[in-house]
Amino acid sequence: MARIMVVDDEADIRESIKTVLESLGHEAFTAKDGMDCLEKLKTEKVDLVLLDFFMPEMSGREVLERIRADPKLGKLKVAMMTVARMSEAGEAAMKKLGIVDYISKPIDLANFKERLRKILGQD
Repeated sequence: MARIMVVDDEADIRESIKTVLESLGHEAFTAKDGMDCLEKLKTEKVDLVLLDFFMPEMSGREVLERIRADPKLGKLKVAMMTVARMSEAGEAAMKKLGIVDYISKPIDLANFKERLRKILGQD
C-alpha cells in the first residue's frame, strides 16, 4: 500500500485521517504545519501528501509551491484538503500547480476512499 503524509494544523483532523488511512492498509504519518511537512519531506519517502489549504504561517498553496520548486519533490502527488469552496479560478490555479485532487472537509468517508483509490491508481 501507499505511504501517505497528512498535513493539517488541527490535531484531531490529522489523527482521524491517519486512522482512516491505516484502516485501509496504508502507512500514514502526520505533519502539524507547512514547515513540519517540508522538513519531513527531506528525509521521508512519501507516495502522497494530503495537504490542508488553510494553515497559519504558511498556507497549503505556499507549501505546494515549495514542493513543486524542489527538483527532488517536484513530481510528488499532492491532494489539497479544505473546508472552503474553491472558485473555478482557485481550482484552476491549484490544478496548474499539479494537485492530483481537491478534497472537501469535513471528509465524507465513502467518497474519500473512492478518491484515494483513484489518486493511487488502485481502481
